[in-house]
Amino acid sequence: MFFMSFIESAQDMRDELVRLRHSLHTTPELGLHLPRTQEKVLAALEGLPLEITTGKTLSSVTAVLRGGRPGPAVLLRGDMDALPVTEKNDLPYVSQLPGQMHACGHDLHTAMLAGAAHLLSARRDELAGDVIFMFQPGEEGHDGAKQMIGEGVLDAAGARPVAAYGMHVVSSMLPPGLFASRPGPIMAAADVFAVTVKGRGGHGSTPHMALDPIQAGCEMVTAMQTMVTRTFNVFDPVVVTVGSFHGGSADNVIPDEARFEATVRTFSKENRALVKRRLEEVVRGVAAAHGLEVETALGMGYPVTVNDQGEAEFVGATAGELFGPGRYFVSPQPVMGSEDFSYVLENVPGAFVFLGACPPGRDPATAPYNHSPEAQFDDAVLPDGAALYASLAFSRLS
Repeated sequence: MFFMSFIESAQDMRDELVRLRHSLHTTPELGLHLPRTQEKVLAALEGLPLEITTGKTLSSVTAVLRGGRPGPAVLLRGDMDALPVTEKNDLPYVSQLPGQMHACGHDLHTAMLAGAAHLLSARRDELAGDVIFMFQPGEEGHDGAKQMIGEGVLDAAGARPVAAYGMHVVSSMLPPGLFASRPGPIMAAADVFAVTVKGRGGHGSTPHMALDPIQAGCEMVTAMQTMVTRTFNVFDPVVVTVGSFHGGSADNVIPDEARFEATVRTFSKENRALVKRRLEEVVRGVAAAHGLEVETALGMGYPVTVNDQGEAEFVGATAGELFGPGRYFVSPQPVMGSEDFSYVLENVPGAFVFLGACPPGRDPATAPYNHSPEAQFDDAVLPDGAALYASLAFSRLS
């Protein structure tokens, strides 16, 4: 019966969750240093029986709830940072800061996790163990989870958690209120492959007297795409997308060099290592064929986000018991986006779950996706997210 209690209690605090989410949305902050966001989280947790610490090198908040009975620890994580996006929505709580927007729904994650802290604190005496609430900055490309792990978040309760759970809302893709996850890889590793092609400049009218880095660079880009389809199994997918290409300054001048960068997405350690080697071979081979030199660099981003099979099944069972049939969906395939909750799951078995938050009147199949300046999220999912967070921790400790 504790499931129904969490749902009812979460609905009772809906207005508070919405106020917190809107407050966070109007004043978004970027990166690792979120002083106003941290202040709002601390205010939302005030009065609860929590052991609270803040980050030394980032604006994190770690709160530990000690259960009334002995037992292990469980970690719940919510990220807090926004994106460098100028919002294009007509909402009463639209971002007040140009170039900064909660376009990925982290304001909802923060509010839901604060709600879970209230729900579990009210049932503290029944908890058979401890709960770590991980309020994390710097998810959007700043290694915030990795830095919090370095500062000891996984040991905040004194013992390493036996399970960890993260949640992410989506403004499209899923119907509102539907939870989705899967065992195994759920989000990709994301790396950056940067290439500088070095040639010899000259006049555009006499290309045979120069060593054209733009032509060779274009050939490298197309050869990389062919390499992916001819090297990697489509059932263990690899995606290489060149999103930046720069070279030259005039139509009739062959430059000395050209530069391009690609995002590289993989779902296995084996492919992550192999694609690096094959990309190097391709660009060096093309450069050699044209008599040019090439410099490469691979920036290692977030690793693959891998759900523990047992924990993913536990999330599905808990969501089903909490909300009834039809509210949980086992995703047949992972998502090509990346997540730094992957660092937590490298250390602790756990699961990452998506929650559809497409607003009424929008079609999830065509609605602007996360990171769009027009992305919107439905406040109605806030109590459900808080209730699932709380139920996962309570049930796992039971």
